[in-house]
Amino acid sequence: MKNQSFFKRMGFALQGISAAFRLESSFRLQCLAALMVFIVLCWYKPALMWWALLLLNCGMVLAAELFNTALEHLIDHLHPSLHPSIKIAKDCAAGAVLLLSVMAVCVFVAFLLETLCAK
Repeated sequence: MKNQSFFKRMGFALQGISAAFRLESSFRLQCLAALMVFIVLCWYKPALMWWALLLLNCGMVLAAELFNTALEHLIDHLHPSLHPSIKIAKDCAAGAVLLLSVMAVCVFVAFLLETLCAK
């Protein structure tokens, strides 16, 4: 798989995103939330710094969910039975997604407070 062309590697990445979208309801929900953030940004037309912060947060949450999905599928394939260490690994990955999601909501609330209080 090494030394594939850029377009071949891009295809692999898009297949991974597509698989996560098809298989993971939480990824679909987070994509919907990111779309809503984008619509709100288009509506209010804030400073570029808010665009950067909010879109970066959306990207980090979606990327974390992709890592979480990849880890879960790999672990389930290699060790399908329950094991305390595997539970910790999966819970930590899910916790990372949750933490990033909560922080993203906090940044969005700060944006809304600044935007709505300025009017």
